Amino acid sequence: MINFDYQNPTRVVFGKGTIPQAGQLVKEHGGSRVLVHFGGGSIKANGVYDGVKKSLLAAGLEVVDLGGVKPNPRLSLVREGIKLCREKKIDFILAVGGGSVIDSAKAIGVGVPYEGDVWDFYTGTAVPTKCLPVATVLTIAAAGSETSWSSVITNDDGAYKRPLDVKVIYPVFSILDPETTYSLPDYQTACGIADMFVHVVERYFTTVKNVELTDRFCEAVMKTIINNARRVLDNPKDYDARAEIMWCGSLAHNNLAGTGRVGDFASHMIEHELSGFNDVAHGAGLAVIVPNWMKYVYKHDLARFVQFAVRVFNIEENFHNPEETALLGIKALRDFYTSIGMPATLKEIGIEEKDFNAIAEKVKKFDTAKGTVGNFKLLVNSDIVEILKLAK
Repeated sequence: MINFDYQNPTRVVFGKGTIPQAGQLVKEHGGSRVLVHFGGGSIKANGVYDGVKKSLLAAGLEVVDLGGVKPNPRLSLVREGIKLCREKKIDFILAVGGGSVIDSAKAIGVGVPYEGDVWDFYTGTAVPTKCLPVATVLTIAAAGSETSWSSVITNDDGAYKRPLDVKVIYPVFSILDPETTYSLPDYQTACGIADMFVHVVERYFTTVKNVELTDRFCEAVMKTIINNARRVLDNPKDYDARAEIMWCGSLAHNNLAGTGRVGDFASHMIEHELSGFNDVAHGAGLAVIVPNWMKYVYKHDLARFVQFAVRVFNIEENFHNPEETALLGIKALRDFYTSIGMPATLKEIGIEEKDFNAIAEKVKKFDTAKGTVGNFKLLVNSDIVEILKLAK
């Protein structure tokens, strides 16, 4: 286990009927003029918007709306939000929605006090030191942005999708009411499940030894996701299953699963460019990439893949042929994704082989010094192309 410094400052208010607390929580964190940031009309159709607005107004807060967030949130709307916040003297941002809305809110939050262009933070040419307070009312269990220090934004110019990981963008509080997810389409629910599972996988596959406690934590989260995924899809109003999935989504990406180890986020880096390329749903892209990343790298540490197969998917260990056990574990993950309606190939999500080199070139730009991504196994341009070929 390596040294680590863990802190997560986000207050989580979890459970049924918690949305009416939003107004008072904003006041407790110093808010008076609130930007309510959201996506399309779903939160208005299911009553979440009205509940949030009622709570904010009852607390005596001034409210300004900014909707229009799309999946793979756009830099253009972030810039619009920064301008609006400055004009209206906004002092608090409340994201009502899923990961895309929250990521956009965080980007606006760091952009308001910054004199330059907010995209500087996503290219690594500047590091934010200030952020307007951001909080969330979560409506989609998926990205884990509600308790993370991460934000991912897509630049409309060139379709570059880039992450920002910095402590100042942790939400000050997040309201998680599983009932808000009842009305989600099955495909969106499944994409969220695929995303959160990968968040754990990418922390689980590490080269750091003697990390048993964190291993067991990761395995518990992954098994809980597996156990409840089908329940949620079979009965969208199963509160207990929704609650398990929603909490797994937060725990998968609040950095607790990464303590004492170095993870590998190459799959996310590759998928970012897929969704930047043709706007595929993030979870769907990950469901295609991750099993094929596994096929490409499993021999780098066969024992860890055997452990994954045995502990997470209950594969019987073949002591005479550990490679068979590892491959059965990878197949079990592929089958799990298929069972919840996720695609298995790049062809299914509209990515063709002629695009592979261009995608790999974009991925490589995440590390311009080395031209590599990943930690479990360093990947260069040709490795990324080979993974894409396995996934075609």
